[in-house]
Amino acid sequence: MNPGFLEKLLDRIGRVQPGEIQQLVGRLAQEKGFLENIFNALQEGIIVADPAGRIVYLNSAAAKLFSLEPEQSLGRRFEETIRGLPWDAVAHGEQTVSRDLEIFYPENRFLNFYSTPIRVDDTAPGTKKNKTSEPVGYAMIVRDITESRRSTEETIESERLSTLTLLAAGVAHEIGNPLNSLTIHLQLMERRLRKLGDKAQHELGEPLRIASEEIKRLDFIITQFLRAIRPTTPTMEPTDLNQLVRESLDFLSGEINNRAILVESALADGLPSVRVDRNQIKQAFYNVIRNSFQAMKKGGILHVTTGMDGDHLVVAFRDNGGGISEENMAKLFEPYFTTKETGTGLGLLIVRRIVREHGGEIQLDSQQGAGLTFRILLPVRERQVRMLEAESPSS
Repeated sequence: MNPGFLEKLLDRIGRVQPGEIQQLVGRLAQEKGFLENIFNALQEGIIVADPAGRIVYLNSAAAKLFSLEPEQSLGRRFEETIRGLPWDAVAHGEQTVSRDLEIFYPENRFLNFYSTPIRVDDTAPGTKKNKTSEPVGYAMIVRDITESRRSTEETIESERLSTLTLLAAGVAHEIGNPLNSLTIHLQLMERRLRKLGDKAQHELGEPLRIASEEIKRLDFIITQFLRAIRPTTPTMEPTDLNQLVRESLDFLSGEINNRAILVESALADGLPSVRVDRNQIKQAFYNVIRNSFQAMKKGGILHVTTGMDGDHLVVAFRDNGGGISEENMAKLFEPYFTTKETGTGLGLLIVRRIVREHGGEIQLDSQQGAGLTFRILLPVRERQVRMLEAESPSS
C-alpha cells in the first residue's frame, strides 16, 4: 500500500467528514487490490504468517506449489497447512532462513524458501529506532528450483556414468582374459576326452558341457552389461509399442512362471507407431519388469497398460509390492543404490539413460505398503528442429 497515502490518512483521521469515509475506504480497497494483483502475478510463492505461525496471506503461486486452497488456509497454523515443514524451521526470531525442500504432492518437485522477520517501525520521527522490537510476522518467499536441480543432478549422473563405464570396461577386460583361457583349455580337454573310452566320455562329458555353457553364459552377461551401460546412439525405427511389451513379457515368461506372478495386461488399440531402438527399449522393459518381480512376494500381480498422454505413448507397470518410501524415492536412480540384498543398483539407472536418450520421461507413483507404478513416456514425434528453406532475396 502507498505509505504516503496511509500517512496522510492517519494525519487527517480526526478531521475526516462522514461523507469522505466511503471514498477513503474505496481508495484503501483499491490499493489493497492493486498489491494483491501484483503478488498474484509473481511466479514465486509468497506466504505471510503472524508470530504464532498462523497464515495471514498467501498468493496464487504459493497455493499452487503446495496445492492449497487460499480461503481455507487463512487463519490456520502453518504446520497444519504445510505438513512436513515445521514452523520453527521457517521462523528463527531475528534470523533470515534459506532452505531447500523436496515435495511429493501434488507432484515431485524441489523448492527453495527464503523467510525473514517482518518489523514495523513505530518510533517517533527524530528518535532512535528500536532494534530489539519483536517481529510482527514472517514473510516467506518460495521458488521452484526443480529444473535447475535436475540439470545439476543430470550432470553429476553423467559424470558418474562415465566413471562407471570405464570401471565396467576394465572389469570386463580383466574377466574376459581368464574366460578366454578357460574356454581354450576346455576345448583341449574335450578333444582329449574323445580319444578315451566310452566310460570316461560318459562320466566327464556332461560336466565339461555344463562348464562350457556356464562360461558362455557369463561371457554373454558381461557383453550385455557393457552394451547396456555404454553410451550408444539409438538406432531408431518405427515400432509397434504394444508388440515390444508382448515380446518383453514373453522373454521373461520363465521367471514369471517360477515366481507364480499373475500378469494382467491392458494394451490400448490403435496406438500410433513410435520411433525407438527396439533392443534398448526392451532392455528398459526387462529391467522394470524384473524390478517389479523382486518387489513382490510369490503370487503377486503385475498390471501392464499402454495408452496415449498428449504427444507421448505411455507404458505403465504397476505391482502390488511394498512400494518405496519418500526418502528412498530421491535415491532410486543413483548408481549402486538398492533396497534388495542381491541387487546391483544399476538396473533403473540404465532404464533412465535409455529413456532419456529417446527423449522420454519417467514418472513414479509409490504408496508404501501398496505398490509402485512405473510409467515410461515416449514422444510420438522426435524432439528435433527443422531447417526452413532460405527465402529468396526480393528483386
